[in-house]
Amino acid sequence: MLRDSLRELGLDQAIAEAAEAIPNARDRLDYVVQMTAQAAERALSSVEAAQPVQNRLETEAKALKARWDEWFENPIEMAQAKELVTDTRNYLNDVPQHTSFTNAQLMEIMMAQDFQDLTGQVIKRMMTVIQEIEKQLLMVLLENMPEQSAEKKRPNDSLLNGPQMDKTAAGVLSSQDQVDDLLDSLGF
Repeated sequence: MLRDSLRELGLDQAIAEAAEAIPNARDRLDYVVQMTAQAAERALSSVEAAQPVQNRLETEAKALKARWDEWFENPIEMAQAKELVTDTRNYLNDVPQHTSFTNAQLMEIMMAQDFQDLTGQVIKRMMTVIQEIEKQLLMVLLENMPEQSAEKKRPNDSLLNGPQMDKTAAGVLSSQDQVDDLLDSLGF
């Protein structure tokens, strides 16, 4: 019976189109979720890989600085000075390798964000589909609204008289709250 009524009203095609769009929308949104999760995982993995390298560079730099500060305040013997110089040279030799690794991780984080372009396109398409479904549903509702509902939504004829000069007269809206209440009652 419902199907016959929908067919008579010509709504069966609009509903079929809307029903087809929903699984497609679900698949597209699932794609966005998957791409976002992959990007987040890539970014977090890169941060986790780079943090120990950065911590090591920081710790070694602080230790060398402390040793050099001590040496400037209280010069040490030649053998200890040679050891400090050797340790410093080794540290400086390792820095480019560590910074290259960190830069590669930062590049991976940046590349993980490439999903944004793809998912942005999908989301824009989904917004178009949703707007079209909303438009079709509103048209169906408006075209099939019972007459009494339409009459209930009609404002009082006395409200169409324009601005009221006598603010104390009955039915005159004199505050913004009253206007807001009227608009709410009319469905706006």
